[in-house]
Amino acid sequence: MKRGALPALIMISYANACVAFFFRASSVRAPPAWIVPSRLLAPHRLGAAYLLQPHRARHQRASPKPFVSMSVTPPPRDGPWLGPGYAPKGVDAVGPCSPMDAQLPVDKTGKRWCKHTKQIATVGPSCSSEEMLDKLFVAGVDVFRLNFSHGAHEEKRKVVQLIRHIEQKYRHTIGILADLQGPKLRIGGFKEDYVFVNKGQKFRLDLEIDTLGDVTRVALPHPEILQTLRKGDLILLDDGKVRLIVTEADLRGEWVDTEVQVGGKLSDRKGVNTPSIIIPISPLTLKDRSDLSAALDMGVDWVALSFVQKPSDMVELRQLVGERAFVMAKIEKPSAVERLDDIIALSDGVMVARGDLGVELMHEDVPILQRSIIDKCRRRGCPVVVATQMLESMITTPIPTRAEVNDVATALYLGADAIMLSAESAAGEFPTESVEMQCRIINRVEGSDNFFPRMQSRASAESVLVSGGHPHIMNMQEPEQQHLAYDSITSAAMLLADRLQARAMIVFTTTGGTAVRASRIRPSIPVIAMVQEKWLGRRLSLYWGIYPAYVDIVTGATNAPSSTDFDELMARACSIAWDQGFAHAPEDLFVVTAGLPFGVKGAANVIRI
Repeated sequence: MKRGALPALIMISYANACVAFFFRASSVRAPPAWIVPSRLLAPHRLGAAYLLQPHRARHQRASPKPFVSMSVTPPPRDGPWLGPGYAPKGVDAVGPCSPMDAQLPVDKTGKRWCKHTKQIATVGPSCSSEEMLDKLFVAGVDVFRLNFSHGAHEEKRKVVQLIRHIEQKYRHTIGILADLQGPKLRIGGFKEDYVFVNKGQKFRLDLEIDTLGDVTRVALPHPEILQTLRKGDLILLDDGKVRLIVTEADLRGEWVDTEVQVGGKLSDRKGVNTPSIIIPISPLTLKDRSDLSAALDMGVDWVALSFVQKPSDMVELRQLVGERAFVMAKIEKPSAVERLDDIIALSDGVMVARGDLGVELMHEDVPILQRSIIDKCRRRGCPVVVATQMLESMITTPIPTRAEVNDVATALYLGADAIMLSAESAAGEFPTESVEMQCRIINRVEGSDNFFPRMQSRASAESVLVSGGHPHIMNMQEPEQQHLAYDSITSAAMLLADRLQARAMIVFTTTGGTAVRASRIRPSIPVIAMVQEKWLGRRLSLYWGIYPAYVDIVTGATNAPSSTDFDELMARACSIAWDQGFAHAPEDLFVVTAGLPFGVKGAANVIRI
């Protein structure tokens, strides 16, 4: 028996049994059974196909199709889609054939195009031109971040248009993340350019906005803070460089007296952090609401909310966003850490914003919290981003420190879905080099011997709970046995792909749920998510290991045939996989999962090789 044939038989039989169990309890009509066409198998694995052929015949009324030998002549990566049954001479009719007319401007067979951990880069003055955005994308960027703390709406709109043009140019899905500023709190101005406050001295914060500050006092134009502060509360100024302890608070909320714990230099409009209290304000300022409206009109895919304090903040954001984008919670306050489980459940994604988190908490607590946040998101199936100061030194130098490289690698080993660059790409001198360095670290870590076994071992040990805050992706009211069937299908497909050394998993998905489940178990090969809607594909581009592609199942398309026939869709999927560089030769294998009938939410019930 050929090596790999028996494990393949075992895994397909296992998946078959799982789905058979599911359909006995389901009102959905049972789909056709597994089909393992030998024309999609490499010659040295045809033994597995012969072994599985009787199993296929028992579950399918139609007689088995004759085996077709496979040509070893690789098809071109450019050229028109000719439809099922038509292919360049010497190429099997169902083999890969590019669906596009134009040749891609870059070879997509490199590691940059099949890495699992995604990269987010912030757009700023250093990279806002089309040429620089193009370079960053080719270097490794999967999602571009628009920081709405800076810049006008018209500038952001132009950047979005440039990104969509690059997306079309490379036929590759690109996500866009809009990052809202949130309630940024600041002190007022001083009479002098700056003052020094010394440890142990008294210092007052009050509402006298029209009076400039001095060494004894300064205005704090936020009455909601003064009304909430009590004796013993901590106040941090200028990113924690100056620390104050409240010694007395006015009952009317007009001032607080403090004692300086850590002295230093203060100047106009420095930031204020209050880690010991929850401020009773909306998470969205008037500016945030204006920015949010503009971002949604631009067609962004994700919206991140800064300074989340409590779960209701995400509820408020969700009500404003609706289904026009996915929402992400930035964890940067102690109160958010305390309610983390509830916040994750109400979010489509989470960002570990280590900058302000390190201001409001002790520095030594941040690595522990980063690991805890990632673990909780992994258990919930919620994508998690690690951000802030990942390659900080590359703002001014072309190479990072060894500690920064280790920091990036640690985030990968912890299982982060994505890592993010902020000032490194937005305002740094070496934005392209920063992205390339992150990509090199990702490829090296993911190429190490123990990376994927470690990821899969953790995934199998983690809870099967999935966040109930994903109404756009999954229906969390599904019966438990449906979860069992879907997860069994996905797990079986992953193990089968590993045994047969497949190039990728191809997942037909209507809502993204099947692709997200595949991402959650951390397969060692990319997941090609075949979606019908561009907005869904762009949102999925943030998830670990998922590469979205568009396929029209019902309504037709200008560059692809429209069909509900599974064989034609298989040919279409293989064609797209070839075009995107996931296949290198006609004998390369893919493991495909789908739900029949198409269009039924959550009906993942078919595996095909």
